[in-house]
Amino acid sequence: MKFESVSPIFSVTDLQQSMDFYRDVLGFDVAWSWGDPPDIAAVCRDCVEITLIQRAGASPAGASHACLRVSEVDAYYQGLVEAGARIVVPIGDRPYGMRDFRMADPSGNELSIGQIIAGEHQA
Repeated sequence: MKFESVSPIFSVTDLQQSMDFYRDVLGFDVAWSWGDPPDIAAVCRDCVEITLIQRAGASPAGASHACLRVSEVDAYYQGLVEAGARIVVPIGDRPYGMRDFRMADPSGNELSIGQIIAGEHQA
């Protein structure tokens, strides 16, 4: 038995606004949405999937935090800054072997995004 993937679930205050943000600012594709009107959707980029939910009884919006490991973190960071993303922690080299930053989506969910610093051990 092996684990094959993980898809964090982020509660959001406005599903359409969140889908637009993940698509237009972060470069994800909307994989699917469900409901009439939709109250749950998934956004994907490469091997990463994040489920977005705007549903009564869901966790409070902005209560989630996920970490994404990427390549070319500096270029991605610069693009997000230019697109107006809310940066919570600016990019920098960290003592734990990552060059990363943290940003927040419109509902306050946070993404730490980074890459391993050359020469550091991979986890």
